[in-house]
Amino acid sequence: MPGIRNGSDGERELQERYGTQDRAERFYSDQVRDQLNHQMIEFIGRMDMAFIATADKHGECDNSFRAGKPGFLHVIDDRTLAYPEYRGNGVLASLGNMLENPHIGILLIDFVQDLIGLHINGTARIVDDALMRRCVADLPPDARGRQPERWVVVDVEEAYIHCRKHIPHLVPAQREAVQWGTDNVRAKGGDYFRTKTEAESGALVDY
Repeated sequence: MPGIRNGSDGERELQERYGTQDRAERFYSDQVRDQLNHQMIEFIGRMDMAFIATADKHGECDNSFRAGKPGFLHVIDDRTLAYPEYRGNGVLASLGNMLENPHIGILLIDFVQDLIGLHINGTARIVDDALMRRCVADLPPDARGRQPERWVVVDVEEAYIHCRKHIPHLVPAQREAVQWGTDNVRAKGGDYFRTKTEAESGALVDY
C-alpha cells in the first residue's frame, strides 16, 4: 500500500508560486490519512449518496452520482470499501474508465445533519456480485428488491475532510417511492433535456 501522496506535483508547484506551503503542510499533516479512522467509517455508514470521479487512460474525466440506503457504501476494513453497481443504461461509463485507469475519487457530503464532507481517493477494481458475496461475509443483503450485478472495490489511498464553509443546508422532501431498476421512461426522467426529441426532429437549437 503506497503512503500518503500529500499533493501532486501541480499542487506543490502552485503552493510555492502562491506562497501557501505552510497552510498546505498543516492540512496534509492534520487532515489527510491513508486509511479510514473510526469517525470516517461512521460517517460513511450513514451516507445515502456519493459523487464518483473517474478518468479514462487519456485523462478524460467523468463524474457520476450513486445513491442507496445508508450503508450502501460498505466499509470492508479501514483501507477498503465497496459499493454496488446495478443494471443501468448500459453505457458503463464509470466502470469503463476504471478498466483503463483504476484511480477513483469519491466525495461524500452530509447536506442535512453535520454539513461536512469526506474525500476518499484510491484505486478501484470491479468484482462480480457472486464472488463478492463469497469473499465478504458481512456484505449487506440487497435492499432494493434486486441483486447488484457487480461491485466496485476501492483500496483507500487518501481520506480527508471537505470543509463545511459553503455546504448548503438541505431538508429532505417527501417523494414518490423510488422505482429501483425500472425501465419506465417517465420514472427515469424521460427526455428532460429534449435531446431525443431534437435528434428525431433533426432540429438544430441556437442558444
